[in-house]
Amino acid sequence: MRVAVVFGLLLSLMLTGMPISIALGLTVLSFMFTLTDVRTESVALKLFTGIESFEIMAIPFFILAGNFLTHGGVARRMITFATSLVGHWYGGLALSGVVACALFAAISGSSPATVVAIGSVILPAMVAQGFPKRFGAGVITTSGSLGILIPPSIPMVLFAVSTNTSVGKLFIAGIVPGMVLAMLLGATTFYRAWRNDYPRMPKATLYERFDAFRKSIWGILLIVIVIGGIYSGLFTPTEAAAVSAVYAFIVAVFIYKDLKLRDVPRVLLSSANLSAMLLYIITNAVLFSFLMTYENVPQALAQWMIDQGLGWIGFLLVVNLLLLLAGNVMEPSSIILIMAPILFPVAIKLGIDPIHFGILMTVNMEVGLCHPPVGLNLYVASGIAKMGITELTVAVWPWLLTMLAFLVVVTYWPGLSLWLPRLLGM
Repeated sequence: MRVAVVFGLLLSLMLTGMPISIALGLTVLSFMFTLTDVRTESVALKLFTGIESFEIMAIPFFILAGNFLTHGGVARRMITFATSLVGHWYGGLALSGVVACALFAAISGSSPATVVAIGSVILPAMVAQGFPKRFGAGVITTSGSLGILIPPSIPMVLFAVSTNTSVGKLFIAGIVPGMVLAMLLGATTFYRAWRNDYPRMPKATLYERFDAFRKSIWGILLIVIVIGGIYSGLFTPTEAAAVSAVYAFIVAVFIYKDLKLRDVPRVLLSSANLSAMLLYIITNAVLFSFLMTYENVPQALAQWMIDQGLGWIGFLLVVNLLLLLAGNVMEPSSIILIMAPILFPVAIKLGIDPIHFGILMTVNMEVGLCHPPVGLNLYVASGIAKMGITELTVAVWPWLLTMLAFLVVVTYWPGLSLWLPRLLGM
């Protein structure tokens, strides 16, 4: 009954249009100070110790690195390189968008940033080449979601902070699923382009491919620095985030020179705004997690699942349905910070690998980014393509169905997520 009061109050506040972070904080504080005997000092202490995590520092650095690269012309060079590789296939420019999204995802850590960086360049080019606007918008909206599966990934950092899981293992585990999903989205794009005989581009020569690679090498090197540095033990994921921010600044300002020094304060300010918003959500989510633990919700849920005889197969099905429903009303960071502390203990009790569970949640967040009513990628792509949300929702369905099929594979084939970490002895 007490738990029903918590979720009822939270839902009521969210329905008023109140930001989720504020609704979380008000729900927790109202419940604690009226229906429990928890001391104010305990709440304040939990508030500070809950966010006293070294891993949290990675979030602002990855956001800053992504913003530097988004404004620094890296995306344009990656598109040129991708086009030189696959532009001569059916739907060449669209396939280039998928490849470019996968490459940019590996340096940005953010899906909306990937959609903006790649979509703002390639969508106008696709329309000019004769592609239907719906087709191009569908490709970029869904391929942009790779930004949170292919490492580095801000949602993975949030999951790690919420569940005390290794960020490095999550990053390594996301590589193979990310590549598989990129290939599946590319296959869907190719099939639709082949069926409709969409434009192809002239095949690039070896010199043109080498030249495109040479010009994009500075951006691609960041992938090697982050993943290679973490795996080799040269630095932690948080240190990798700091290194990537400094590297991205140098590349954007001094090597490519697409970002002027006078524009750096604007990039710093936008990064600070986004970081502050995420940290505020984390702070309130920590309190919510504390309340759930205080009320023994995870333990009670785990016992109920076991008593019902669901097992890990039934539990993961319930988790997927729950997360997909949550994706209709919340954005990924809020879902992870609210749901992970509740579901994670149940998963562990049922023998589910924590890394596999983290990848599963991340793929669910990808799907949520691409469907209404609050799919963030839809709104970002809508602004770029100048299309309504309803029209764009129809446009993404072929790729969204592909992502749902992939979600089923990730859910019930743990080896897809765990193969590479095990191979590397992590």
